[in-house]
Amino acid sequence: MMDLFRTEVEAQAAILNEGLLALETNPNDTRWLESMMRAAHSIKGAARIVQINPAVRVAHVMEDCFVAAQRGAITLTADRIDVLLRGADTLLHIARVGETELANWQAEHEGEIEALVTAITALVTPLPQEGHAAPATATPVPPAPSPVKEPVAVTAIPAVRGGEGEKTQPAVPSSPSADRVVRMSGENLNRLMGLAGESLVEANWLQPFAQELMKLRNRQAELSSQLEKLQESLGGEGLSQRSEEHLGAARHKASECRQMLADRLGELEQFARRSANLSDRLYREVIASHMRPMADRVQGFPRMVRDLARQLGKQVKLEIVGQSTKVDRDILEKLEAPLTHMLRNAIDHGIESPEERLAAGKPAEGTVRLEAAHRAGMLSIVVSDDGRGVDLQLLRQTIASRGMVTAEMADRLTETELMDFLFLPGFSTAAAVTEISGRGVGLDVVQSVVQEVGGVLRASTQPGKGMSVHLQLPLTLSVIRTLLVEISGEPFAFPLTRIERLVRVPRSEIRVAENHEYFIADEQNIGLVAAHQVLGLKESPPHSEALPAVVIGDRFSRYGLVVSRFLGERDLVVRPLDPRLGKVKDISAAALLEDGSPVLIVDVEDMVRSIDHLLATGQLSQVGRAENPTASKPRKRILVVDDSITVREMERQLLQNNGYEVEVAVNGMDGWNAIRTGHYDLILTDVDMPRMNGIELVSLIKSHPTFKSLPVIIVSYKDREEDRIRGLEAGANYYLTKSSFHDDSLLQAAIDLIGN
Repeated sequence: MMDLFRTEVEAQAAILNEGLLALETNPNDTRWLESMMRAAHSIKGAARIVQINPAVRVAHVMEDCFVAAQRGAITLTADRIDVLLRGADTLLHIARVGETELANWQAEHEGEIEALVTAITALVTPLPQEGHAAPATATPVPPAPSPVKEPVAVTAIPAVRGGEGEKTQPAVPSSPSADRVVRMSGENLNRLMGLAGESLVEANWLQPFAQELMKLRNRQAELSSQLEKLQESLGGEGLSQRSEEHLGAARHKASECRQMLADRLGELEQFARRSANLSDRLYREVIASHMRPMADRVQGFPRMVRDLARQLGKQVKLEIVGQSTKVDRDILEKLEAPLTHMLRNAIDHGIESPEERLAAGKPAEGTVRLEAAHRAGMLSIVVSDDGRGVDLQLLRQTIASRGMVTAEMADRLTETELMDFLFLPGFSTAAAVTEISGRGVGLDVVQSVVQEVGGVLRASTQPGKGMSVHLQLPLTLSVIRTLLVEISGEPFAFPLTRIERLVRVPRSEIRVAENHEYFIADEQNIGLVAAHQVLGLKESPPHSEALPAVVIGDRFSRYGLVVSRFLGERDLVVRPLDPRLGKVKDISAAALLEDGSPVLIVDVEDMVRSIDHLLATGQLSQVGRAENPTASKPRKRILVVDDSITVREMERQLLQNNGYEVEVAVNGMDGWNAIRTGHYDLILTDVDMPRMNGIELVSLIKSHPTFKSLPVIIVSYKDREEDRIRGLEAGANYYLTKSSFHDDSLLQAAIDLIGN
């Protein structure tokens, strides 16, 4: 009964909140008074059933107040609506207190309940100069203890409105066809989802089986044909009657088997179609039961916006579009906090005071709009306002003053890049910290939730006209659209929402900087990494001239993940991994393919972090090092050692463009370690470098029994004769100045030493 009471109060309190807010916006719209009177009446009857006297008293005086307003005896002004809203909040608090704690809660808050009842009762008596005098106020009612988490409702609980004659029980649906509500735990619903997915996979297995039987039928037809030919060829051989009978019986049996197989195959194909259709319908129904309307999580927003606007002395209207939009319950539960933060941010930072708006030629009342819709198979949510927008110049100054980027770089940032800073942890443009904002936490929460569910977030602004935040999210976390790829002979799935693009990178376009490979797309450098290395699988590099790569990334890094091949897109039913495994590195979940084989779903965020770590520790080898199998001879390998990235890149480009394979080292010690662990045909080194200079490096090479025959070219800015003699005495084969970049001296020296 307490569960029913809680359900009844939640449904009717939503009507009370919605009606009171509507009346505050349009006091002449008296249509809400009837529904609110009935809602209070229904709560009163339900409270009597479960014998909760405080709820009976509050609901009773609220009902009297609505009846008086219907008669025109009083007008519900904003101040009176404040008192009635506190009454609705109190009823919700009472309903959500645990049954065992209810008696203690009532005793503790008896004085506050009494004050609230007195304040609402005072509203029924018209005061002098109606509309100007403030009504009696009640002591604020503190929130009740947090209620126990309820099981997940499969469908939204409808608002039930009682009739006049129903005094002692909650109202019931008046029509036999009204929706019935079944409460089910989230765990049971997830298990049902898994079974429906398995059923779909099993049904799909029948079709390949039918195709194999089709091949068997064709073989049977070939056998019958061979028997006919055998009988014809033996017709003139004078077979005995017994042999003729056996041959005829064999042909007859083969014909019977062929016909029987054809009949059974037709039945199997029909059953496979029915089974697949039934499983698909079951699967879709389970998916639908997993979806809930957006309205389930936005009912409290109008009240929150109203209270916050009054607190800040602003006039704000909230428009909600798309409340019937269906969303996965798991995503819907995660959306409440980020949407709350965005609405509060829009009211506090975006909407101006009425005086500012009027001075700017705007209406005194600002508008905040929340819109939800399905677009291109995704859930699109837009939170926008018609306020002051974001001052991009102030934002640039804030970013520079906090040392996030230099002032020169801040001036070059685009609007999109500037807006991304708003979603960083701890970042805020507020001049002071208040109870509402200023700590830089709200929009960071939005970014975190969007990334957690695999969505995309972007913000745009028009200074003086407003700001919009766009969220693009998957419709469900239970079924995701993925790209299947093959890595080391095994299938892996990448969520499509986390893929930036698919590319095929020609080997000729792969470049190297700091021993890291990259390619250029949209005028941006994108690191190139082998997927099998990140996942710790055996090496299986693609042998094609163009490397298939999946471009992934986060706010800070972008990488092209080289795979063996693309396998196409698939809708997969997400199956959580066994919790005993803990967090599996680079993997988020699993799924089953149409043939029943398992496939792992990649955790893109985790993989980006893994790539960052592997690159930082130098554990990744180059992807494009493998030569084209059609190449006639291996390329000569050259190591460039220089502490200047500009010089390294210039030398690398110059040599690589002339057919050499080039690696780089950032100082003498790094170069010496590379020489000892790799194979090179030629070393190019600078002189002045940290940790070990070029002269010391050349001396080490020439004194080592294994490397003493390795040719070395010194390339230095020092062009004095004594510097040249010093380098040659250390063992260098050539001593060139860096002006050799502008002629053929360096290339000619390399050709002289190791050939072309």
